Amino acid sequence: MSLTIALAAVILVAAAAGWLAYTRASRMRSAGRLHSLPSYHAANVAIWAAVPALLLIALWTPVQSSFVDQAVLATPEGRTLPSFDMQRDSILSEAREIAKGERDSGFNPESAGLAPRFAEAQSRFATIGGGVAILLALGAAAWALRRSAPQFRARTGVERWLMGLLFAASLIAILTTLGILLSLMFESLRFFKMVPVSEFLFGTQWSPQTAMRADQAGSSGAFGSVPLFWGTAFIGAIIAMIVAIPLGLMSAIYLTQYAHSTVRAWLKPVLEILAGVPTVVYGYFAALTVAPVVRDFGLSIGISSASSESALAAGLVMGIMIIPFISSMADDSIAAVPQAMRDGSLAMGATKSETIRKVVLPAALPGVVGGVLLAVSRAIGETMIVVMAAGLAANMTANPFASVTTVTTQIVQLLTGDQEFDSAKTLAAFALGLALFLITLVLNLIALTVVRRYREAYE
Repeated sequence: MSLTIALAAVILVAAAAGWLAYTRASRMRSAGRLHSLPSYHAANVAIWAAVPALLLIALWTPVQSSFVDQAVLATPEGRTLPSFDMQRDSILSEAREIAKGERDSGFNPESAGLAPRFAEAQSRFATIGGGVAILLALGAAAWALRRSAPQFRARTGVERWLMGLLFAASLIAILTTLGILLSLMFESLRFFKMVPVSEFLFGTQWSPQTAMRADQAGSSGAFGSVPLFWGTAFIGAIIAMIVAIPLGLMSAIYLTQYAHSTVRAWLKPVLEILAGVPTVVYGYFAALTVAPVVRDFGLSIGISSASSESALAAGLVMGIMIIPFISSMADDSIAAVPQAMRDGSLAMGATKSETIRKVVLPAALPGVVGGVLLAVSRAIGETMIVVMAAGLAANMTANPFASVTTVTTQIVQLLTGDQEFDSAKTLAAFALGLALFLITLVLNLIALTVVRRYREAYE
């Protein structure tokens, strides 16, 4: 019996138990007063029959593979495997795939002999886990059915289960963030044991390529992150914002204050389509269309160092990409300003443009600022556009026509291919990721603080 069959059996047991509870509660309802509706009795019994058994199956699934491996290694064929861990793991992986029918044969001749052992062990442990789950479902269903009585508060029990489910769903986001932070911190601490924190935070040379021998030049590498964070800020927080803030804000003003309802109904969805375009498509557009135009423009005005991969090309396309973020937040903030404030300004003799500039925008400013900060955090985490249009050179330059790189681009470069996770070069990616995580977290917190502190609640 496989775990899939056990899963189906548990669901059937839960459905049957819920139906029995419903019919029993319906009879009790016709005979006298019932505290909770029959549907609540059915839901309570079905939940008790299904949830513990499903949790057992979910916990047994990852544990089963280790038990299967141990059982296979204990067989006579398993005892003859090489002691070298990598070769032995390769043989076990091939035997596991042959047993599942994913391949006919492997590169190692021992894998074919181990495949029947794997199939036997998998069937045995799946039967054990599935059988226990089914017995647990039956026992929990019987216990829950015995509790069904006219005065049993089944509705309270169901609401507690739902409250627990909602709490678990909200807890997942917190635990995920904590797990990301801890995983980055542990690897970053290993990196900072090899490279001083001051060198990483304040160094101006980035060259993580370490030499094979100590007598070669640059054998220790250079891990100054200042050029990377400058490139990130130059592209994402300066050039992109110069493009996105005016266009996004003016789009929101036009759509909320000037556009006809029919025009708004067409333009707003078209504008928001930009948010759904994959970033790799923006990267292609930047590399094939915008970058050559920027280079030719730089050469035409006498900038001989204009490169086909430049900060300006990546920043322009990135700014176009984040226009919907600013426009949407500004649109919602401007639309939330009461019409009475507009009417009062117009009644005092102000023009429509003056009303927008001196009444509407100041009232909507918290939402606009929050949208801008969220857009900045989105921009500095972008990778594909920078990889394809800005280049890989870690330059400390304010020339927008020069090639620069960002933190996310270097993380991709450091973790591409087969890497050893005990070298400073690879561990530097985790230090960069931790720094970028903290920067975006601070930007998001500032945006939320601004919105909450200065938000006005209008009647």
